[in-house]
Amino acid sequence: MTTKTALPVQQRMPNRARGRDYILPACVALACAGAAFAGADTTFDPALTKFTDFLEGSGGKIITVLSLAGGLIGLASGRFSLGQVAVPVGVGIGVGTGVPIVTSVVTAVI
Repeated sequence: MTTKTALPVQQRMPNRARGRDYILPACVALACAGAAFAGADTTFDPALTKFTDFLEGSGGKIITVLSLAGGLIGLASGRFSLGQVAVPVGVGIGVGTGVPIVTSVVTAVI
């Protein structure tokens, strides 16, 4: 047989001190924050250039061919699915035209 004991008043009432645990660090962070300038930082420009060149060049062609090969293998296995044709086409379009579109959108936003 278990007995139920009433919780102390401190545990039944919501703990209002928790708000200070979040508000105080947030105020300190806001007071110490500096200005951020979008587009002024060139830290990742070499990586972006290398990745963009890879996708627009032979890397994009390799990805498209591998995707097409995977779709053909799926078709040869005897089970036809529209996804086996649509995915390689989507990958080819995404690799071919996606990079310039994303680059122009990001440049326009920044």
